[in-house]
Amino acid sequence: MAETNPIEVQQALKGASYPTDRKTLTELAKKNNASDKVVDKIAHLKSDRIEGPDQVEKEMFRG
Repeated sequence: MAETNPIEVQQALKGASYPTDRKTLTELAKKNNASDKVVDKIAHLKSDRIEGPDQVEKEMFRG
């Protein structure tokens, strides 16, 4: 199975308002019909408070 890519994540988080929290982003990804893999990765971000999309990308793709 291919790795999650940044474009999938951008699509999953379309319409997000920042700052926000991990739970809100997870629900938005589900609403945007993101794959289960993307939803799971968002649900397991290290930080609960998310300041912006750059933080999501950093936590998901750069550890």
